[in-house]
Amino acid sequence: MSATMLGQITKNVTKGKKLYWVLLDPDDFSLHDAAMIARESQKCGADAILVGGSLLYSNHFDNFIQTLKKACTIPVILFPGDATQLSAYADALLYLSLVSGRNPSNLIGEHVKAAPIIKQTGLEPIPTAYMLIESGAVSSVEFMSNTRPLPRSKPELAAAHALAAQYMGMGLVYLEAGSGAQLSVPPELIAAVRKWVDIPIIVGGGIRDAVTAKEKLDAGADIIVTGNVLQKEDGISIMKDIAAEVRRQSKS
Repeated sequence: MSATMLGQITKNVTKGKKLYWVLLDPDDFSLHDAAMIARESQKCGADAILVGGSLLYSNHFDNFIQTLKKACTIPVILFPGDATQLSAYADALLYLSLVSGRNPSNLIGEHVKAAPIIKQTGLEPIPTAYMLIESGAVSSVEFMSNTRPLPRSKPELAAAHALAAQYMGMGLVYLEAGSGAQLSVPPELIAAVRKWVDIPIIVGGGIRDAVTAKEKLDAGADIIVTGNVLQKEDGISIMKDIAAEVRRQSKS
């Protein structure tokens, strides 16, 4: 595994820098809108763009990645829902293992399908422990993965899963409330995971404003991810506010 992207992420986090990633689902945006958002994301100070979704209806995945790469210079990282969501044009991919569930397909099955393609494309796979957290509603990823999320009232359970993932050699922990979550990942749970693991912690789902982003960062998150806010009329403005808060939380 190339450590180039993971090495950069870990180096920044070790220095005390907080990061902001913007998630784009190819089903939600035209190529024109995606290019505009990519440019605006970079202007706002976003550190990377994630691309993926639980279920893709569109068939322009490669074109979508290429469009983003032409529109901005920040990394474009795949956030695949399954082994079909791969593109040689991306900079890296989160090699997600859904450690919060017990569905073997999401623990190793899709990874086996994807591995030969990743090898051939030269993409950098970043081993990532993907953990669904109860959010008050059934998310798309919960339904599609046929797994139950970890209870939000059991932070010690989440911490044990994250620590096990670190011991298995994963480089990142991603705490996910899900797209359109009613409730975001609770700060008590983030703090418990932060106490037990040394690797960077990503938090996404239900983060719709800078105040919520600050709450996650204060609790121990290293990377904030937002997606659905971009579909709001004032989405760009919200993104600017969140990016500014992430910068304020970063050590110089």
